[in-house]
Amino acid sequence: MISIALFALLFLVGWGFFGWNMYKIRSNIFMGRKLDRSDNKGERFKTMMLIAFGQKKMFTRPIPALLHLAIYGAFTITQIELIEIFIDGFVPHAHRIFRPSLGGFYTFLISFIEILSVFALIASIIFLSRRNLLKIPRFNMKEMNGWPKLDGNMILFMEIILVACIFTMNGADEVLYREGLSHAKDLGDGSMGFTISSFLGPLLFDGLEPATLHSLERIGWWGHIIMVFAFLSYLAYSKHLHIIFAFPNTYYSNLEKKGRLTNMESVTNEVKLMMDPTADPYAAPPEGAVEPQRFGAKDATDLTWKSLLDSYSCTECGRCTSSCPANITGKLLSPRKIMMSTRDRITEIGDNKRKHGNDYDDGKSLLGDYITEEELWACTSCNACVQECPINIDPLSIIVDLRRYLVMEESKLPTELAGMATNIENNGAPWQFSPTDRLNWKDEE
Repeated sequence: MISIALFALLFLVGWGFFGWNMYKIRSNIFMGRKLDRSDNKGERFKTMMLIAFGQKKMFTRPIPALLHLAIYGAFTITQIELIEIFIDGFVPHAHRIFRPSLGGFYTFLISFIEILSVFALIASIIFLSRRNLLKIPRFNMKEMNGWPKLDGNMILFMEIILVACIFTMNGADEVLYREGLSHAKDLGDGSMGFTISSFLGPLLFDGLEPATLHSLERIGWWGHIIMVFAFLSYLAYSKHLHIIFAFPNTYYSNLEKKGRLTNMESVTNEVKLMMDPTADPYAAPPEGAVEPQRFGAKDATDLTWKSLLDSYSCTECGRCTSSCPANITGKLLSPRKIMMSTRDRITEIGDNKRKHGNDYDDGKSLLGDYITEEELWACTSCNACVQECPINIDPLSIIVDLRRYLVMEESKLPTELAGMATNIENNGAPWQFSPTDRLNWKDEE
């Protein structure tokens, strides 16, 4: 009963803490501006299944994709075994409760989980080596110093510990079962028959005292479930939140063709009004018209909720930055850093509002305190970052909104662009000569 009580406490605290963190993140995301992405449900579901579930875009780089698939597969399939472990935790003498009813399929399923776990262990070690020994450039950029690097390593170490716990539990249980001492009773003679632990268990644990074997089996069992709840509690503070958010993020992807920029409805309506010779400029706005709002974005709350969801979904893999022509040529811009800064800022805003009230202003903003003008104007709007992202994150939409604020609210833009903008305003074209002179070239001999 003590064991059941401890498990119930761990279960409630783990899920409670996870639920509270998810509530805070959801609240932060919906501080963003409204955006309707409820159209084309069939196309959106297809995109989600191909990109998030099927990991289609990962395979533009096959080796990391296969390694990631090993961890993803192990993580997904292992959840089936967790159902049995939860029952084991709440019900006395329920060890291996599904084996009598599932028989050979149960043996196949656990064996499959063990094989995937081996692949996940190998992949985790390789990923650790890539991050810390091979010094791949995109994992060693300035924005990855400190917590981001530690975060990437921590989750891989947790994966290794989890796999070690699984094989400690199954291996010790295999030896106990062969000697008739396992918690699992009356399941047949001989070996449990799991592909890996039926060999690994006797290799590591044969000859140990029954009490030691029982202790090892319980250490593996408790270690497994503790690591699961530790991961669950840690998830909200980690880039690995993409395990959950990749699915809604890809579902609500921008389905328009890349390169098509959004227009502010309030500005569009104003331009249409100016071009309509029959319109009354002093007439009241029509019913249901969009209320005037800030042009572009100065702070994270000026962005759309989808941009904020993007920031929480970011995997920090750096594919966007490694493909960014501005970054490649040595400019300050890093699309990954744009997403990380946005996530840090909206988290800070949310924490401040919950602590000090909705009207609290800390005097900071996303533009200036987190993202500089130099970063924004380095962007060529080429959409390489959007194309490369494995889960359809759109850093360009954030960059464009921040630049809109600079131009339309503060009249700030680089000298090179200021001349072009003046020419367009005065001449209707980027060139510095009158429209009436455009055809003069045809008179030249």
